[in-house]
Order: sequence, then structure tokens, then C-alpha cells
Amino acid sequence: MKLYLLLPVFFISLLANGQQPKVVRINASYDTTAIAELYNRVPIGLELVYSDSSRKQTTGFLRGDYRWNKLNITTSNGAIQQGVLTFNRPQLARDHYRITFSVSVANTAPIQTTLTLPHLLGIRFHHYADSLKRDIRYYLNVEGKFSSGKILPLDTTTLRFQTSAGRILGQDLLLDKNDTTKSVTVEAWYKPNKDMYLRSVIPVKQMPDPELAPPAKPSRLNHRPGF
Repeated sequence: MKLYLLLPVFFISLLANGQQPKVVRINASYDTTAIAELYNRVPIGLELVYSDSSRKQTTGFLRGDYRWNKLNITTSNGAIQQGVLTFNRPQLARDHYRITFSVSVANTAPIQTTLTLPHLLGIRFHHYADSLKRDIRYYLNVEGKFSSGKILPLDTTTLRFQTSAGRILGQDLLLDKNDTTKSVTVEAWYKPNKDMYLRSVIPVKQMPDPELAPPAKPSRLNHRPGF
């Protein structure tokens, strides 16, 4: 008798489990405000799409309620800790700026999803002044244009400089006070991709700056107390 009572419960349970929606697709995205163009850490989010067209988002960047500790994730580049991806930029370039995630939900078969991060398209000089002055540091401002549409300044972590005169101090060019050079040629290379190369000729200011005239003394002819 007990067996007859248990059989309907068993089949109802199987039917209920069979009708539960399953994850059929996972979409990955990243926080565009985190400047992944320059930094190797970026918050990411996963959207789980179910067989009944319902969706769930992970906590953190996407502000969903699906916790990261419910997911088993392996990645082709770097590691994920509580929704923050830390990646290797040279490897990212070799992989054409794509990172593949393999995600398992509740012991199901892994589902793969790919995230494409922004990359550099080109570099350019953006000089703050038309000429440099002797004995005054001249900042070598280089900007990068990225696939995300952003234009951002680059620094010596990704740039290498060479100059025909003067000295490179960090990202500054310094010409000695007694140097007679009339122009300086500056070259810049993007370290991860040496094919990205810049060359700029910067004139050296020849005329000295005019000395500031001393302030005029007030006239005493019309001076009256109280004015």
C-alpha cells in the first residue's frame, strides 16, 4: 500500500523537476566606467537566460540577486573574485582581446560565453605648448584611441621614448639651459605593439621671455587722504 502511495509522489517530483526552466545561454558584460582600456582589473557581470525566457543577473556590477558563489567559473585569462576580473594584458592581445568563460550552474554542463575588452587602435602626440623652453620640463603628452571610442592619456608603463637632444626624465623632456638646439625630435613606441610608433619635431623657443616690468608707482599729485 505504501508503495502505491509513494509512486505518484515520485512521478510528480520528476515531472516538476522536468518542468523547471534551465539555463540555455549566458551573456557577459563589463563595467565601461572602470577604464579597462588602461587597468587590468574590471568588474564584470553575467546574465543567465533560461528556457522560459526569464533572466537573472549576478550581484555587483549588474546589481542582480544571483550570487557568484553559486557559479563554477573557469576563464581563459586571469581570475574572477566576487565579480571582479583580473586579467593579463599581453595574453589579452594574443587572444585578440577576447576572454572565454566556462560557467556551470547547479552541476549542469558548462556553458561558454565570451567577453571582448577594448583595445588600442592608435596613438598620437597632443602637445600642451607649441615650443619647449630650455631648462624647463616639457611634458610629452601621448593619447591613445581605443576601440571603445575613448581617447585616454598613456604613460611610461606602456610607452618608450627617445629624443635627439636633451634628456627624458620619466615622461618629461628637459633641455639644458646652454643647449643651442633649435628643435628636438621625439620618438615614442607603444611597448605591447612596437608597430605603433610616433615621431614629432618640437621647436625650441629662441627668444627669451620678456622680463616683467615693475609695477608703476602711484602718483602723488592727486593723492588725498581717504582715497
